[in-house]
Amino acid sequence: MSNIRQAGTFTLGSHTVKRLGYGAMQLAGPGVFGPPKDHDAALAVLREAVAQGIDHIDTSDFYGPHVTNRLIREALAPYKDDLVIVTKIGARRGADGSWLPAFSAEALTQAVHDNLSNLGLEVLDVVNLRIMFDTHGPAEGSIEAPLTVLAELQQQGLVRHIGLSNVTPAQIAEGREIAEIVCVQNQYNLAHRGDDALIDDLARDGIAYVPFFPLGGFNPLQSSTLSEVAARLGAAPMQVALAWLLRRAPNILLIPGTSSVGHLRENLAAAELELPQDALSELDGVALAA
Repeated sequence: MSNIRQAGTFTLGSHTVKRLGYGAMQLAGPGVFGPPKDHDAALAVLREAVAQGIDHIDTSDFYGPHVTNRLIREALAPYKDDLVIVTKIGARRGADGSWLPAFSAEALTQAVHDNLSNLGLEVLDVVNLRIMFDTHGPAEGSIEAPLTVLAELQQQGLVRHIGLSNVTPAQIAEGREIAEIVCVQNQYNLAHRGDDALIDDLARDGIAYVPFFPLGGFNPLQSSTLSEVAARLGAAPMQVALAWLLRRAPNILLIPGTSSVGHLRENLAAAELELPQDALSELDGVALAA
């Protein structure tokens, strides 16, 4: 069993969670659409995650859609008291699997109720509002209208804490005027480091930063430097990429996803990987070369 406690802990809303969590996105079918290719294997990964000590899982009702939440409920309900389930709203899936904005008050309210029902919960621990002005990355624009809807759902007792996803620093500042923001979820990894200053600002304010695609996502990280450092340390490149993120800032929470128990264990072993200073310096240069 991996010792993920070695990665430390950080505050997420009213909980203190281990910094290595699990992202459920890959449990759905190809393109995060439709059922998993192996239903029992998906349940096994979720159960193994909790058995390994993971205490926060990232999901959304638009994964599948509805697929990952129903798998989580089947695998893990009744939930352990210390398990934090973080979900997302603000998008929906087209019949062709496309990712579409779903920002109306009606769509956001329905999404919260769908997450509650499919997860089998009476209140959602953390809900991230996914901003969809541009599906490829953050784009400026006011988030006041959709965030106000989510804040009202929080006041109704359906949502405990609010986060933001795919956002700019200006949107985070706007959001913090409307509601308490407990986490920010943006794309960030060894080669994609546009949020460096933001991560440090959030760390000072005690706000968690959750990088999605920590391993590159649909375009996996390809770096000869990463491969060379990994070979020298006797580790997998993805373990090194995760270990680098853990070293990058204390407020980074990781949610690497996988549909394989073997890959899950490999990812979690990153908590125990020591990166010597020369390796860190080499890895810090990857973004400059990208």
